[in-house]
Amino acid sequence: MDERFQYFLANMRPRSFRREVPLSGIEKYQEHLPDLLLKHWKDLGWSGYGDGIFWTVNPDEYHEVIQAWLEESGIENADTYHVIARGGFENLYLWQSHTGNRLNVNALYARYLLREQSITSRGAEDRKVHAFFATVDRKNNDVDDLFEQARKKLGPLQPDEMYGFVPAIALGGPGTLNTLQKVKSIEHLTLLSQLSPLTDWGFPNINDL
Repeated sequence: MDERFQYFLANMRPRSFRREVPLSGIEKYQEHLPDLLLKHWKDLGWSGYGDGIFWTVNPDEYHEVIQAWLEESGIENADTYHVIARGGFENLYLWQSHTGNRLNVNALYARYLLREQSITSRGAEDRKVHAFFATVDRKNNDVDDLFEQARKKLGPLQPDEMYGFVPAIALGGPGTLNTLQKVKSIEHLTLLSQLSPLTDWGFPNINDL
């Protein structure tokens, strides 16, 4: 395992769950996702890190809900994006086939952030994978420092769960600890996708960061 990914593991530990990735899962995405990412799947499975604040996931499980939401938002070539990871709250990380574009979806506020990238070689593709994991930390996946409080109050997350606000902020919920619940990830994201269309965060010069 390369040193740069070991930094991610050291930063995000402890690992809270590991699900082995079947060979069929690797083969299905060989033409769509970077070899280095698939290697991490093979070595470490689809896993939870940092007590469940960050998860690598099976893209198949999120395909239906996220594709419909992206298409309605007007994002081009929506069907070429694959969910590769998610946070312990209502956020998703997507990778686009072939281009390596990264799309971050904050389902809490129904906003997305697109990072366009130029993949010109296998080395460039590997660097983009390294860059993705290098930028993952607890702070970026927390919401108002509520994760540890939620974990203590509600208990640890299972692989198919996230912490979600009930009622959702889109329905006028206050977004406080008292309104957090453990929810089934797919069902909760499906609900959120029906409440608000995805819109661009609109940050300037994001592709230069």
